[in-house]
Amino acid sequence: MSAAVAEYRTTAAKAGTAGAPLLAVRGLQAQYGPTRVLHGLDFEVAAGGITTILGANGAGKTTTLRAVCNMVRNSGEVALAGARIDGQPTETIVRQGVAHVPDGRGTFLNLSVEENLRLGAYTRKDRAAIEPDFERIYGYFPRLKERHRQQAGTLSGGEQQMLAVSRALMLRPRLLLLDEPSFGLAPLIVQHLFEIFSVINRQDGIGMLLVEQNAAMALKLAQHAYLLETGRVVMSGPAEVIRSDESVRRSYLGY
Repeated sequence: MSAAVAEYRTTAAKAGTAGAPLLAVRGLQAQYGPTRVLHGLDFEVAAGGITTILGANGAGKTTTLRAVCNMVRNSGEVALAGARIDGQPTETIVRQGVAHVPDGRGTFLNLSVEENLRLGAYTRKDRAAIEPDFERIYGYFPRLKERHRQQAGTLSGGEQQMLAVSRALMLRPRLLLLDEPSFGLAPLIVQHLFEIFSVINRQDGIGMLLVEQNAAMALKLAQHAYLLETGRVVMSGPAEVIRSDESVRRSYLGY
């Protein structure tokens, strides 16, 4: 580890005590059957911030998001805005404002764009505010408005990813979990999508936990980064510092 990253890690740790994070995870372990995948992760997402989790295939990134939502057998402490949510049913966690955009998008292919979006809002009690939110979402993704009656399965890969993100936003989440949003998309589509993430974060104040293979894009978007290796955090710090550290990029990020 470089001296610069070590210094910033210490500074960030001290700064993190100043205010309660939106998401605080301590000692997170997870397993599939007898196979343990995560080995005691500690990480945070600042209120209104963007944190990225990076690592090679098999490092445990997707499992981390699933464990936060209690979709996989896990142990440890997970707190949302200071309140423990670990051990709660996934639906309860969703109702508290955690929206998950899974890898593979997970859209309902036989339903229309609009029907998919309505499903995203099914847990909300403020029914009167749902209709105005359609225009807010369509403002982010005008292409979806053009195709609002179109069957989701007929959309392009980029449009399906936009729909998956939009469906999550219809929940009006406090925390958005994004699993490989750039996977399989053309570079221009990826750039546009990440620009929208930045706008959503800035305008709506939604915290984001981003799992992403495109390390360069993720580190440009996020304020803080954690690097996983075989289910353990091997490095963390401000994204800008990690992005600019050549030894870190070569050793862990492959660019």
